[in-house]
Amino acid sequence: MLQRIVDIVISLTALLLLFPLLLPLCLLLRFTGEGKIFYKQTRAGFGGLTFGLLKFATMLEDSPNLPGGDITSGNDPRVLPFGRLLRKTKINELPQLVNILFGQMSFVGPRPLTPCNFELYDEQTQEVINNLKPGLTGIGSIIFRDEEAILSSSSKGALECYREDISPYKGELEKWYFQNQSINNYTLLIFITVWVVIIPRSIIVWKVFPDVPSPPKYIQKFLMQ
Repeated sequence: MLQRIVDIVISLTALLLLFPLLLPLCLLLRFTGEGKIFYKQTRAGFGGLTFGLLKFATMLEDSPNLPGGDITSGNDPRVLPFGRLLRKTKINELPQLVNILFGQMSFVGPRPLTPCNFELYDEQTQEVINNLKPGLTGIGSIIFRDEEAILSSSSKGALECYREDISPYKGELEKWYFQNQSINNYTLLIFITVWVVIIPRSIIVWKVFPDVPSPPKYIQKFLMQ
């Protein structure tokens, strides 16, 4: 209950404070790229239900039906020029403040996945995630903040890399969060998110949460530089 109250207060305050930034962004998106401002995509949510996740439109409108599908890698040709900047700075995620305000998401939780990508988790991990409200940020989002670089560097191909390398470890991270939920960790993860946006190469998350599962060696070099 307390977390929901905090979600409402922060999301509403953030929307009001960021309005001077959001309005020019909407105009830029309207008159660049394909003229779309927002992108709404079906994602897996709390209790196994789905919801429409909002983002600023940063990719070609038909991207899910083009090569690459639901997986976006670095230098993906489907990403629009202005959209690349929004994705790099994570500004494209700001419309999800509306999802938080409406109770479909929280500030902290598992990253909401498309139903296809959610199915890549094993049944135990799916059950854990179904009992958590999706988050704008979270332990998985922080650690995999440069996920696109991992995907583009893999010799396996983006989909195979996500299925075999990223998804299993992400599942372990979400199970860790499920077992360590508290308003204290909720607050710490928000502050860490702000920190790594400013200092992307920071490894502060490992210092604050030393008991977080260690990444497999084959992707460790990307996550703990």
